[in-house]
Amino acid sequence: MLKNDRWIRKMALEHDMINPFSEKQVRQGVISYGLSSYGYDLRVADEFKIFTNVNSSIVDPKHFDEKSFVTVQTDICIVPPNSFALARSVEYFKIPRSVLTICVGKSTYARCGIIVNVTPFEPEWEGFVTLEISNTTPLPARIYANEGLCQIIFFQADEICETSYADRKGKYQAQKGIVLPKL
Repeated sequence: MLKNDRWIRKMALEHDMINPFSEKQVRQGVISYGLSSYGYDLRVADEFKIFTNVNSSIVDPKHFDEKSFVTVQTDICIVPPNSFALARSVEYFKIPRSVLTICVGKSTYARCGIIVNVTPFEPEWEGFVTLEISNTTPLPARIYANEGLCQIIFFQADEICETSYADRKGKYQAQKGIVLPKL
């Protein structure tokens, strides 16, 4: 069942599901973030890893070379044309055992050719979210730190799952920063 703003607010405030938590959507002068009708617009932090081809590395999820990225801390990240960056959320999430989330991009960025991909937050996963940002345009694109980047939608199951992400000791559990691919 899709969860609404009342449920999200209750879970965030009483169970620390989202921290820090913005109880209303902040919009004035920024790309919106915070609680919406049926989701939560998370913010991107000021830490980014931008793909670079300086070392001519091959992108391989089984043998990922950290030299494929340049790490920057900035209020405005410039993602090169037809390129990619990783970032992390400002918010730390603790997903309940009966909940699964999906992430969708914000239309403000999508209309500029910026695609955000985040895998689902599985039951009992927790951590800062590693965000994948693709610039599909032939032009450089700006990403604004501490502003909204994507929306998280929460679904509650009719029954509790048998095995949660925490039970499996998932490899991305309790991640603190931008986490690169792991095998």
